[in-house]
Amino acid sequence: MKIYLVGLPGCGKSTLGKQLSKRLNIPFIDLDMAIEQREGKAVKDIFKLKGEDYFRNVESDTLKKVSEVLPEFIIATGGGAPVFFDNMEFMNKLGQTVFLDVPAREITNRILRSNKEERPLLARLAPDELKDQIEFLRSQRINFYNLAMHKISADVIRVEDVLIKLQAPD
Repeated sequence: MKIYLVGLPGCGKSTLGKQLSKRLNIPFIDLDMAIEQREGKAVKDIFKLKGEDYFRNVESDTLKKVSEVLPEFIIATGGGAPVFFDNMEFMNKLGQTVFLDVPAREITNRILRSNKEERPLLARLAPDELKDQIEFLRSQRINFYNLAMHKISADVIRVEDVLIKLQAPD
């Protein structure tokens, strides 16, 4: 089984991915971490030194290589991964995609409690600008996220919610 978790930064893709990995006993991959290993740099440094276009190319290539090499996994994609190239179509062909749809206010609160500097598109924003930027990103990306096979909308999404969606056709 190949499971792709998609959604905005801070929606819980990595947290839920790790939990799903334990429950289903299949490997978990954080796409950003795979990119960092490949490039030998943090995502924020790749953005700063080489720009977003370079990052998006590496992101797409890494997504495809991982997907073609491993027979099963759960992958937490970056928030922008579904938007670029044919990534969403690619993921839908190879596995099951799950859109974790968490409201902007909840994501804002989560990011403010975490290490915001690790998120290149959000790092320099003041708290009041952060929610606006998250809402803007959502408006730009929602059509791609909605192509996912499954959608879960809630402030807090539990691993059980994802397991139920994966077992039941939408």
